[in-house]
Amino acid sequence: MTSEEWPLTDRKCEACTPETPPLKEETLQRYYDQLADGWTLTDDHYLTKTWRFKNFRQALDFTNKIGEMSEQEGHHPDIWLTWGRVRVTVFTHAINALSENDFIWAAKADQLYEERL
Repeated sequence: MTSEEWPLTDRKCEACTPETPPLKEETLQRYYDQLADGWTLTDDHYLTKTWRFKNFRQALDFTNKIGEMSEQEGHHPDIWLTWGRVRVTVFTHAINALSENDFIWAAKADQLYEERL
């Protein structure tokens, strides 16, 4: 089994440089199809998702969990926290586009959300 066949949640984000090629067309769609429901792919440039919670405390706890995961992965999304909701926008800043890291991060964030249920 090659690393590309591993589930996204079993992979690790790798540091990108400005020379890292962005994901395009079929490859981009293949990664997108592996994500849980609720993700929006906008202009083939970034991913966005909003998770809902019963209250501010649950949303804050989830924000902290994805923040810790972001530090471990070395990949950091834009996070918006409000009462009962957490929204993220993720893309690879170094290339101003989507890379495999964004999909790894997204899958791991969904895994953290599912673990809290």
